[in-house]
Amino acid sequence: MAGLLLVSLFAMAEQQSLVFDNDTLRERYQELTEKLRCPKCQNQSIAGSNSPIADDMRNKTYELLHLGYSDDQIVNYMVDRYTEFVIYQPRLNWGTAWLWVGPILALLLGAMLVTWLARRSGAGEPDKLSDDERMRLQALLEKDS
Repeated sequence: MAGLLLVSLFAMAEQQSLVFDNDTLRERYQELTEKLRCPKCQNQSIAGSNSPIADDMRNKTYELLHLGYSDDQIVNYMVDRYTEFVIYQPRLNWGTAWLWVGPILALLLGAMLVTWLARRSGAGEPDKLSDDERMRLQALLEKDS
């Protein structure tokens, strides 16, 4: 816990040392650095990571903001350079379609398999007894009574 506090203090100190022209730029910087994922740290934003690559990404975000890039342009720049991994919600395209469609297809295939197996095994249908089997069953039932 103390380590996390120490890391967050260093991150805040670094952000405070950056000079912004206005509060809007500072807010955009904070939002973008929270929105972008560090490629080295599995599920940590670049705002909270102290890895060198996250530091480079924060510096590039700061630079691009001051060059007048929009938030979308900055995110696109980071995706082009570091792949879709740096955004938490992958965009829908041919490369990521399986992430969106895969679970739905798996559920449909599972439901079809269960239905097919149930029909194949004859579940839900009473077993049909021959006349001879019925007579033996009736005799057994009467014998126990």
